[in-house]
Amino acid sequence: MGFQIEFKVRDYECDMQGIVNNGVYFNYLEHARHEFLLAKGIDFADLTAKKIHLVVVRSEMDYKNSLTSGDRFVVKVAVERISKVKFGFRQTVVRLSDEKVALEALVIGTALNERGRPFILPELETMFV
Repeated sequence: MGFQIEFKVRDYECDMQGIVNNGVYFNYLEHARHEFLLAKGIDFADLTAKKIHLVVVRSEMDYKNSLTSGDRFVVKVAVERISKVKFGFRQTVVRLSDEKVALEALVIGTALNERGRPFILPELETMFV
């Protein structure tokens, strides 16, 4: 995976057990996808103005190791074609202190045109691994 972005766990992201709440990972992954797309020249605001919407249709997450308050970690991102109208983001969360994988995810999405029909955004075609 070539793209990655660094984060630090904030206290309020942890649950009573002192580990990052499972739902918080959705936020980490989403922010990393948005930054990945921006780095590739794809801007959500521009797409929305063109009445094109990128939407998530499925998320799969495998929790491997817990993150705790103060942990620094990276989210790695790669994109692949899933079907004629779907693409997938393969994402990995890696704790920096020991390089342990905290989470592996596949987030599947599509683009919807102004008529609400799914398609593959041409700009994504060149990024598939």
